Amino acid sequence: MPPARSLTRRRMLELSGAAAVGIASGARPRLARGAGSPPLPVPTLIEARSGEPVTLTLQKSRHRFGAGAAVPSTGISASHLGPVVRVRTGDTVPFRVENRLDEETTLHWHGLLVPSEFDGGPHNTIAPGAVWTPEIALRQPPATTWFHPHPHGNTARQVYGGLAGMMIVSDGGDQDRGLPRTYGLDDLPLVLQDKRFARDGALRYEPTMMDLMHGFRGDTLLVNGAIGPVARVPAGVVRLRLLNAANARNFDLRFADRRPFFVVAGDAGYLNEPVELRRLVIAPAERYEILVDFSDGRPAVLATGPDPHEGMGPGMMMGMGRGPDRVGPAEPLVSFAPDPALAAAVTRLPRQLGRLASPDVNSAVAWRTFVLNPMMGMGMAGIHGMGGGRVQGGGHDHAAAQMMGINGRPFSMNRVDVTARLGTSEIWEIVSDAMAHPFHLHGASFRILGNSGRKPPAEQAGWKDVILVEDQAEILVRFDHPAPPRMPFMYHCHILEHEDHGMMGQFAVV
Repeated sequence: MPPARSLTRRRMLELSGAAAVGIASGARPRLARGAGSPPLPVPTLIEARSGEPVTLTLQKSRHRFGAGAAVPSTGISASHLGPVVRVRTGDTVPFRVENRLDEETTLHWHGLLVPSEFDGGPHNTIAPGAVWTPEIALRQPPATTWFHPHPHGNTARQVYGGLAGMMIVSDGGDQDRGLPRTYGLDDLPLVLQDKRFARDGALRYEPTMMDLMHGFRGDTLLVNGAIGPVARVPAGVVRLRLLNAANARNFDLRFADRRPFFVVAGDAGYLNEPVELRRLVIAPAERYEILVDFSDGRPAVLATGPDPHEGMGPGMMMGMGRGPDRVGPAEPLVSFAPDPALAAAVTRLPRQLGRLASPDVNSAVAWRTFVLNPMMGMGMAGIHGMGGGRVQGGGHDHAAAQMMGINGRPFSMNRVDVTARLGTSEIWEIVSDAMAHPFHLHGASFRILGNSGRKPPAEQAGWKDVILVEDQAEILVRFDHPAPPRMPFMYHCHILEHEDHGMMGQFAVV
C-alpha cells in the first residue's frame, strides 16, 4: 500500500504541524471515515480534439462520500461531479450533452468566452431525455474554467447534488512557462465544496429561509467529492487548480505549517508573475491556480478557516453595517504526502507567465451601476419570520422568488436589462450594502479597477469573471461575444440561492 494511504488523518495533522495553527480535529466532518484517509479522487481526464464530439451525461447515480454505503447522488458522466475536460485554444469542439435526469436542466460553460447561443444559460434548456449539441470554438487565453447547470430556480439544488466539472483551456505553452503539466501527478484539480448529510449518510438540501438569505452552507467539507483525502505528490513543485464549487461558502485557504504558495493564474488566465501568499480567500465560482513546493519532503495539510463573509444579521439586512470577520480554528481539506519515488518534473518557480498591460480605463464607452438587493420587499416582520421554516421540496420556492433583485428588480427571463455594443468596454460599478456577494458575468471577462476603495491585490490583477463585492467595486468589462436580445447573457450573484431567487439580470451584446 502506498505510504500516503496508510497515513491516518490524525497522523497527517501531527506531521504537518496542524496543531500549531489551531486546525480543528473535532467532530466534523460528520460522515464516517474508517481507519484511514481516502486517496484524493482524480477526475477522469477527457482530452478533447478539434472536430471530435465529447459526450457529457447528466445522470442520477450513487456515490460513497465516506466509509459508509453509497447514497443517491447526481453526476456528469460520473457518480458525483464530472470529468475534467481539456480543450485547446484554436480548436472547435462539438459537445453532446445528454440529460438523463427526470427534470429540465442546462449546462453552462462558466468562464468560456462564446456566443450566447452556446453559453448554456437558462435559455438553453435541455428537457429530460433530450440532447444539446453546442459546437464550441475556443478563442481565448489558457485558463481553468468549469461547467454546471444553470436552470433558473433550480441551479442551487442541481449543483449541490453533484452536477459540476472542470474544464482546462490550454495553449500548449506550459512547458515554456516552466509550469507543472502532468495531469493527476503534479497538476491536480481540487474541487472544493461543503455538504450536509442525514443520519443515514444521504445528502441533505432542505434550505430554510435563513439559508436562502445567507446562502446554503454545509457542515462537512469535501474535495473532489471525498472527505479529508490524501494526495501523493512528487517532492517538487506541484500545481493545484482550485475551484470553489460550493453554493455559498468562501474558503479561507492556508497551509497548516504556514508554508507559502504562489498564485500563477486567476479565473480567466495567467498573471504576469507568481504571487507569493500564505492565505487566499476563494469565493464561490472563483478559480485560482497555485504552485506549492513540496521539495522538503514533509507532509502538508491545506486547510480553510471559517468563512470570513458568512451571512448577515438583521441589522446588516436593514443596511446598518457589517459584523466583524469570523475567527476560529481552521479545518483540514486535503493532505499531501510527498513521495520521493515520484519524479519531480519542476523544481523551481517560473519567473514570467504573461504580459498583461494595465487596464485601459479610457477605453470605456459607458459607466453603469448595479445595486445588489438581498432583502427587496421584505420588512422587519419578514426578517423575524425567517427562522427554521423549510423551503418546499428543497428546490425553488416560488413564493420567495421575488425577494431578491438587482437595481430594485427581480430577475425576469422576458426582460433584457442592459444592452452593450460588441467590441467595446464599459465600467460596471457593483454595490452591496448588506453582505459580500460574488458577482459573475457570462460571456465576458473583466479587470478589477477597485474593490472597497482599494486597488486589487496582485493575485486579482489579471482577467476575471467573478469578483467578491464587500461594499462597492468597479470593473472594466470587455464585450467581444454576441448575445442577441432573444438569447441574452446573464450577470448575477454566484451565491446560488440568491441567483435562484432573483439576484440576476440579463444583458445583450449587439
